[in-house]
Amino acid sequence: MTSPQSLHSDIIAFCLAHTDEALVKKYSRYFKEGGYDAYGVAYPLLQEKVSTILAEPGIDLPFILATSRLLIPGAKYEETSFALMMVKACKKNYAPETFKEIGHWFNLGIRNWAHTDALCSEILSVFLLKKIVDYKAMASWRQSSNKFQRRAVPVALIKLLKETDDYREFLAFIEVLMMDPAREVHQGVGWFLREAWKKQALQTEEFLFKFKDSAPRLIFQYATEKMTPVEKERFRRNK
Repeated sequence: MTSPQSLHSDIIAFCLAHTDEALVKKYSRYFKEGGYDAYGVAYPLLQEKVSTILAEPGIDLPFILATSRLLIPGAKYEETSFALMMVKACKKNYAPETFKEIGHWFNLGIRNWAHTDALCSEILSVFLLKKIVDYKAMASWRQSSNKFQRRAVPVALIKLLKETDDYREFLAFIEVLMMDPAREVHQGVGWFLREAWKKQALQTEEFLFKFKDSAPRLIFQYATEKMTPVEKERFRRNK
């Protein structure tokens, strides 16, 4: 490819040539709250195309990031998927500046839970686990106008739970999100708390008790999912 613009055009042409309305219908049911407008390209085809792109000369992380700036604002689901898959493949070259660049993707067009969670588990967690950046680099994300950037904070922290037995700093970090107005953030926070409880129940329960009468119930629905009925009962909101 001679430029990010030419690669972007090539990816769009590829997607248009491999559309499948049946796949669009199949996966749209997982996005009841919106954010899914797809070509319907089968995932194995996406993988094959990404491998072909990465094998071309001159395709490095800066080139891919420049192409991603064109892909992320695209309306179709697969455009962002291409960006995620290509950047994921370049993890050996991540730097703090890469993290900052990816942080701008939310304003460019990260608009659904699936891309958010893939970004967290496959890309952002690499930065945190390899200590390329500290998790506090996400501090400003907690006040982002994009609800999916706020969701990314607890979800990106999940893989860090295996790195320590002391979760108090993580719990303090997400505390501001306990009263977030967005359902998608409630789900992300609850998911994090469920995973934290499985490893450090006492620390997590102490945190949960602080909010049992004030925080959205969806957080508790997720957070207590693995508890027994008796354990769950302790977190019922007082009327």
